[in-house]
Amino acid sequence: QIQLVESGGGLAQAGDSLRLSCTASGPSYSNYGIGWFRQTARNEREFVAGVSGSGGRSDYADAVKGRFAISRNNAENTVFLEMNDLKPEDTAVYYCGADPTGWGSSRATKYLYWGRGTQVTVSS
Repeated sequence: QIQLVESGGGLAQAGDSLRLSCTASGPSYSNYGIGWFRQTARNEREFVAGVSGSGGRSDYADAVKGRFAISRNNAENTVFLEMNDLKPEDTAVYYCGADPTGWGSSRATKYLYWGRGTQVTVSS
């Protein structure tokens, strides 16, 4: 079983940057793709970015391409989401999940484990 803990959320102004971390514990962590998703009170959980187990493949939602970057450090069991040029519409609770297929899928149903989330609030 994999346990995931997100950190790094907080308050930001439009144009600012934040870096989220997803730290994992458990066996065979590097076999899992890791994805970042976000959710607001009105919307379903939506895909933000995903990275494969090896870190060699990544994918992004169109809304964040060119602004966000996902990376992972398997030696430290951590995946990062660097968020630049933040916009008010990026406001959400951000969750990381572990995808046992190893891909970091854009489909939330592929994920077996989830963290509890970290709040990101961006003001205009």
